[in-house]
Amino acid sequence: MDRLLNLMTGFSILLIATVLASLRRAHIRVEYSVSWLGAGVLLLALSQWHGLLDHMADFLGVSYPPAVLLFVILGIGFLVFYRFSMILSALKDSNVALAQRVAILEFELRSMDRQPHE
Repeated sequence: MDRLLNLMTGFSILLIATVLASLRRAHIRVEYSVSWLGAGVLLLALSQWHGLLDHMADFLGVSYPPAVLLFVILGIGFLVFYRFSMILSALKDSNVALAQRVAILEFELRSMDRQPHE
């Protein structure tokens, strides 16, 4: 159990460091980095706070506490991916609306060019 928790500690520290480095180099926007930083901090807390992990395992009826840690990892992953799916959907809708506006503007410009100048 300790090996898995130590591995998760290293992984969560690596995740936090990677996100902070990407944020510093402007490879990721601040609003998106919050989800990943929150996930890294939660994983770090769960991998270091054995009592909380044991309590969650007892509450869920799981006999092997690291299994709860893996369950939490999957849950965090699904939440982050769902959040990004919502963001991508909004971006797609914005792109469609923008393309429609550009098409309308192009049509108006072409119709203005066809009219005789007075």
